[in-house]
Amino acid sequence: MKKQELRGEVPGGSIDAAEVEKFERMATEWWDPKGIFKPLHQMNPVRLDYAARQIAERFGRDRRAPRPFEGLRLLDIGCGGGLLSEPMARMGAQVTGADAAARNIPVARVHAERSGLSIDYRHTTAEALAATGERFDVVLNMEVIEHVADPQEYLRSIYALLKPGGLHVCSTLNRNAKSYMMAIVGAEQVMRWLPRGTHDWKKFITPDELFGMLTKAGLKPVDRMGMVFNPLAWSWSLSERDLSVNYVTASLRD
Repeated sequence: MKKQELRGEVPGGSIDAAEVEKFERMATEWWDPKGIFKPLHQMNPVRLDYAARQIAERFGRDRRAPRPFEGLRLLDIGCGGGLLSEPMARMGAQVTGADAAARNIPVARVHAERSGLSIDYRHTTAEALAATGERFDVVLNMEVIEHVADPQEYLRSIYALLKPGGLHVCSTLNRNAKSYMMAIVGAEQVMRWLPRGTHDWKKFITPDELFGMLTKAGLKPVDRMGMVFNPLAWSWSLSERDLSVNYVTASLRD
């Protein structure tokens, strides 16, 4: 199937076509830990730990069990190559991975098959999925909201995708002078970890703004933590106090 045909399956909604095109160009790089997604590979254990902790607490699961999330239906929206979808599938969740960038899907499918995992990957959007009436126990929304055209409309779709009592985990970037220096100047221009233009600082969202958007969408914010990079130890960690650059939130649908 040609890329143009794949794109035609995806309706507009909150999708920013220019943002989708950026990630289309990077699709083949997803599983290279030394490539352009190296920072995401380094951050992934921390964001995975946060999401798994929130899921276990919300649904009363023991993370030490072989498949602690068995029976839970999970949507990884903006799944990319599957960096979060795959570990969630290994923990027993029934995973659907969705992405608006068509080229990400075959990359994710091939890697999952080679890893012996059954994951339902789809080239689609949150809005299109919500329109089908599908519902999930958990929606992961990681490093996506800063790339959409209309964050509030997008979050309304996330609300619609959750079952009553469902959990939404969302990570993004704060908007301040420090985040500009770290994410734009440092990561893109100096260290060249990411291609220039990967992020638009004006689209970054402060934690208070995100909590307001979540509430307006009908969700109940219950937690937020920073994800902090230590350049001396070259490692990431969660922080209750430092949300100045990367941060992650948890919210519920009552």
